[in-house]
Amino acid sequence: MLTQKPKRYRYPAEIISYAIWMYHRFNTSYRDIEEMLRYRGILVSYETVRTWSNKFGKSFADVIKKKEPKPTDKWHLDEMIIKMNGVKFILWRAVDSNGHELDVFLQKRKNKKAAIRFLTRLLGSYPSPRVIVTDRLQSYTRPIKHMTKADHRRHKGLNNRVENAHQPTRRKEKSLIKFKSPGGLQRTLTLMGRARNIFAVPIGRYLNSRETQKQKFNEAMNIWQEAAKEVYCF
Repeated sequence: MLTQKPKRYRYPAEIISYAIWMYHRFNTSYRDIEEMLRYRGILVSYETVRTWSNKFGKSFADVIKKKEPKPTDKWHLDEMIIKMNGVKFILWRAVDSNGHELDVFLQKRKNKKAAIRFLTRLLGSYPSPRVIVTDRLQSYTRPIKHMTKADHRRHKGLNNRVENAHQPTRRKEKSLIKFKSPGGLQRTLTLMGRARNIFAVPIGRYLNSRETQKQKFNEAMNIWQEAAKEVYCF
């Protein structure tokens, strides 16, 4: 099915999907993807790969989100600083107790209003959890109290789950030297999180046997390919 070409595109959906997957699953740049495809005899420019990612990335993220399992009732929230063109931005992230990323949201502030906006996004997509774990940032306290019925636990040592989820972002930032724009960053990290949810988290590289990892990878790839069919309307 993925051998078909999307309308007005030169290459079949399988190649486009592969390029998008490689960029969002691993610490690669658009130029890296260009070189990897060239090794396979596929001649595309890095700008073409960028166009594919910008065009289809959000659609992939939306479709995969619908296919993910329901999150657990314990959430971990945290934030990290990212610099772009000398300007500081705050990346807000939420994961559940299994490590599945619920959402990432880039904002300019680290205050109560920013926390409210982030919680509004989360609660618009998922039911209120039983427990929310955060660090000692005061901006979380009142929004969580008034917007949810969750048990709010504030302790930096309990929040390693979401702090570990920041690591792929830092590695991607390093491979690209720097992120170029807030919009591009939001799109990239959103699909990175969805790809990690279906590939990295279930596979359990250091926890499961080789056979289990192979099975989980095949299941994840099936989800990706089914998402591609929906994205390209096949």
